[in-house]
Amino acid sequence: MGAGRALRASMNGDGLKFFVDSMLGKLARWMRTIGCDVEYERSIEDDALIERALREDRIVLTRDTLLIRRRKLKGRVFFVESGLAGGQLKAVADMFKLSVAGFLTRCLRCNALLERIGKEVVKDKAPPYVYQTQSEFSVCPECERIYWAGTHRERMLREIEGMLTGC
Repeated sequence: MGAGRALRASMNGDGLKFFVDSMLGKLARWMRTIGCDVEYERSIEDDALIERALREDRIVLTRDTLLIRRRKLKGRVFFVESGLAGGQLKAVADMFKLSVAGFLTRCLRCNALLERIGKEVVKDKAPPYVYQTQSEFSVCPECERIYWAGTHRERMLREIEGMLTGC
């Protein structure tokens, strides 16, 4: 696809911002997991998505063949062919040279960068077992969701690595 090659030639993964359309909610979550700045709204009209993406200097990721034809998005849109989250993540990571360097640095729900907080701050917010067994916590400054490096962290990293290698 010609537009894809033009995007690849002009960009790398550092500092890129994305907006995924309503067909790619799982992709948005996985991209946030590896640290990408990814906006996603389940119900947004194409015109509003385009205007916001342009205003915020975001690349649009879509499976919508009509959306990729919009003139305003020329050079700012990437068509995601795969219908599976793993294939989608691999295609986008390959295209934009993304890595897992920012693994679990963003809120999976709202995309904000997480902030480290002291253990004492989460005493009444974290489950008792988690509070007793974990020493490092982060919080989303927007939605106030608490994060910690539990056993799911290694499982998620293995799953992402499998997606990125196609295994």
